[in-house]
Amino acid sequence: MTQSRLFQHENREKSQETRRVYALFELVYTLVDFGAALCFIVGSILFFYESLMTPATWLFVIGSVLFAVKPTLRLVREIKLISMGDTKDVASRLEN
Repeated sequence: MTQSRLFQHENREKSQETRRVYALFELVYTLVDFGAALCFIVGSILFFYESLMTPATWLFVIGSVLFAVKPTLRLVREIKLISMGDTKDVASRLEN
């Protein structure tokens, strides 16, 4: 029985399904990155206008939350990948 660990390249290469899950998480991660960057860019522009300080501040808060989502996505992805493909190991344990 092999021990799977988080953030190991082999976890994403176990099967076609793990490669699909990895790609899906990477796509979401990239979209979150773009969303955060867009919030900070637009928020920065809005800070030039005193009347738009409140929306600018909210965009900075939203951008910060999106940046916090990124490591969460990576951790969830790794836990999901480790849990996938363990059916042979589970089946062999049930036989014993």
